[in-house]
Order: sequence, then structure tokens, then C-alpha cells
Amino acid sequence: MSELTGNRIRTTAAKLGLPHLAEAVNEYSRRADEAKMGYLDFLDLVLSEELAVRDDRRFRQGLRLSHLPHHKTIDEYDFSFQPELDPRKIKDLATLSFVEAKANAALLGPPGVGKTHIAVALAVAACRAGYSIYFTSLDDMVRNLKSADAAGRLTSKLGAYLRPSVLVVDEVGYQPLERAEANLVFQVISKRYERARSSSPRTRPSASGAKSSATKSSPPRSSTAFCTTAKSSPSTAPATG
Repeated sequence: MSELTGNRIRTTAAKLGLPHLAEAVNEYSRRADEAKMGYLDFLDLVLSEELAVRDDRRFRQGLRLSHLPHHKTIDEYDFSFQPELDPRKIKDLATLSFVEAKANAALLGPPGVGKTHIAVALAVAACRAGYSIYFTSLDDMVRNLKSADAAGRLTSKLGAYLRPSVLVVDEVGYQPLERAEANLVFQVISKRYERARSSSPRTRPSASGAKSSATKSSPPRSSTAFCTTAKSSPSTAPATG
């Protein structure tokens, strides 16, 4: 590849918003020469690399905006720590079928059994798959909604909890809610459900199991992963509809 051609490609790539191509054009050319690629193979290489770079950039941006407390994955969860927990149930959730169905997943158990880790890991997996995600504790959500309501900005603040494809609500059940607070939380859950139902008049049977489960419906817009505490055994987690 001549220097003139390389410079022209870099200029065009920059104008098209493809900074990685502008930086890596010589590397692409070298790899194509070594592999004796045809024109279509070379084009496939460039487009695949650009897509991978863009997806990674989107993933990192999504994590940055998610407010997740950490970015742990399912692979980092020590299932030996909870021998009563069936790894297959968690791995089933990690396929994100409940997100695709825009259903809810509830993780129930006493404190310290790893519910937050699993909820965060599911959110990270969803972000990697291209879904928007947001993490909040119930206490923070209630406090933010009450402040917005007092300032006359409740509708705007509700949007922050309605927009994400996956909303993770942690620490549910630690503190009792007053009636007004419970009403604000209900508005979030109800409006997310209404969004889901608005684009999905049909429902399918629920799929439930030990520790974690999801109630499925056909594809609406939003799903919610709760992370709660309860007096139940750590191996128990009924679905929420």
C-alpha cells in the first residue's frame, strides 16, 4: 500500500468516525499481505475489527454509566461457597433469556450469600450483549424519587429508572417503606411493566426454579433484576411477575 493511499484511507476513516481504522490501517494491510487475503476477506477483516472495537467501547461506556458497585462476572462467583445453590439455574439466567423476554428475576436469601454479586454479573452480561443497564439500591432510589417529587421533577426522575433495559434494585427488604415511599417504588415497577405490556399483548408460561427464576413474556421493552434479602433459605427464590 502506497503512502498516498494510506493517508487517504486515514483521512476518510476519520471523517467516517472510524478512528481505529485510521490508526490500524498499516497493521490491517500487513495481515492481509501475510495471509494473502482476497478483497472480500480483507474487507471482512476490517469491518469485523471495527465492529469489535465499537462494541467494546459501547460496553465500557455502558459500565461507566451503570452505577454498578463492581464489575464481577458469573465466572468469578464461588459456587462452592453456596453448595445449596444450583449453578445451572444461575447459568440459565446468564443466557439473558429473562432479559429478552423482558421479565423479572428475583434473587432471595439472607445477607452475605452473594445475591449482589450475581445480580451485578447478570447486568454485566446484559451490557456485554448490548442492553442498557442501571444499578441502584432501593434506599437510593426512594431517596432520589422523594427529592424529585418534592421539587416537582418526579416524571423526569422516573425516566432514569424506566429507560434502562435492565434495572437492578439491590437491598430490597432491609428497611420498611412508608406508604408514600412504597407508592413511589410501585410507580417504577408498574410503569416498567406497562412499557413491557404495551408492546406485548401475549404471555407465555413462567419458568421458575431454585434460588433464581424468571417469569417470561413475549418481547416488550424492559426487565428488572431484584436483589433482595429474606428469611428464606438461600436456595429459595420464587419468581416475581
